[in-house]
Amino acid sequence: MTSPIGSVAAFSGIPATGLGADMSVGTTTSTAATPGAGDSFANVLASSLDNLQGAQSKADNLAVQAATGDLKDVHDYMIASNEASLATQMTVTLKNKAVDAFNQIMGMPV
Repeated sequence: MTSPIGSVAAFSGIPATGLGADMSVGTTTSTAATPGAGDSFANVLASSLDNLQGAQSKADNLAVQAATGDLKDVHDYMIASNEASLATQMTVTLKNKAVDAFNQIMGMPV
């Protein structure tokens, strides 16, 4: 039985750090540089949060355009809204995992 979904090789553009990838699927742009292999964890985290903020502000701007009747294509808003929602969910999940890992480390006997 074969799966109709393409292979995992389609995700080969994701950097090894995982957090360095642009958290959005669309064309959301950010002023932060895309993190590379030599960046520190703090830089990768800050860049990822900047990308999240950019996705959320794009969705907010399109929501205002939809409310005022200036939006030409409602699909743009729906796509941006879903991108921002998924990016937020991923960020919260990563934060929860980091807190859990910290708590496990702090609970280890010395």
